[in-house]
Amino acid sequence: MRKLATIRKIDEVRAIPDADKIVAYRVGGWWVVDAVGKYTAGDLVVYVEPDAWIPHALAPFLSKGQEPRTYEGVKGERLRTVKLRGQLSQGLLLPLNTVYELPPTTSVDIAGTDVSEPLGIIKYEPPVPAQLAGQVRGIFPTAIPKTDQERVQNLVAEIAEYADRGLTFEVTEKLEGSSCTMYLDREDSFHVCSRNFDLQEDGNVSFWKVAAQYDVAAKMRARGLQGYALQGELVGEGVQGNVYKIKAQDFFVYDVYNEIEGRYLNALERVALCEDLQLSHVPPLDTAYVLSGNVDDLLKYAEGRSVLHDTEREGVVFKCNEDPSISFKAISNRYLLRQG
Repeated sequence: MRKLATIRKIDEVRAIPDADKIVAYRVGGWWVVDAVGKYTAGDLVVYVEPDAWIPHALAPFLSKGQEPRTYEGVKGERLRTVKLRGQLSQGLLLPLNTVYELPPTTSVDIAGTDVSEPLGIIKYEPPVPAQLAGQVRGIFPTAIPKTDQERVQNLVAEIAEYADRGLTFEVTEKLEGSSCTMYLDREDSFHVCSRNFDLQEDGNVSFWKVAAQYDVAAKMRARGLQGYALQGELVGEGVQGNVYKIKAQDFFVYDVYNEIEGRYLNALERVALCEDLQLSHVPPLDTAYVLSGNVDDLLKYAEGRSVLHDTEREGVVFKCNEDPSISFKAISNRYLLRQG
């Protein structure tokens, strides 16, 4: 599960040109704008990532004097990426005593502690359109891992290590759509799932409609792919504003999981299977990308135009060729600012 709010250390404090009341604080690869003198380098704080839903009682100033919004029955606000005096600001800093009335220690021993639950902080998810929601058959299959890559800003030390090791990465475009998993279980039952749920078969629901359009169930059965899950992005009409201007909907595979062997297929295996099943693969950008070791370089690389349409791409996903357990994503800051 994504750690939305964690105990972190202030790594750096940087002045903002022509701003005497605010500065930029760096936490890992994130920069957050806040008041001058509020924290110093080395302080432990609560850092909350973008896209977190913050209860109003925790940070009433986020509502800017307006009536707070409501999400999942909780009054509050969603954290977004913003620019203040030309400085990118991503997330929120809260004093350590927000969690600990009497801090047990000032040692970094508590650094990294997930405090999302005690603070009532949850992940904001955009509302699901009716044509995507469908009727729930059950929870997401427990035999299949959910797809959620770590953000590169949380991997500063790791990125430097990967660069030192000379690892190479497959890079693909991260598409703006809705996560979809098509899974043929070991008993030969075919499942179509949203990010969190196994959906009942319904030809009016976009996920099932695309599965039928490509005859995925029959193709997987014909090739003996029991225990395989195709994970990808559903894009097109009615999905995230259809930024790629695609007619109807389409499905782009980014992962294939083999439940029986307990592993994800590597890039060559995945691409070959997509070709065999006549399914689209997410746009490839590089097959052997070498890291510089600098997170800012990866964030800059994430910015660019989409392969599918002349629009700002959401970002990129990196998957290690030498070690399949290593993968992460970089979201384009230009894209985030465009999103508001």
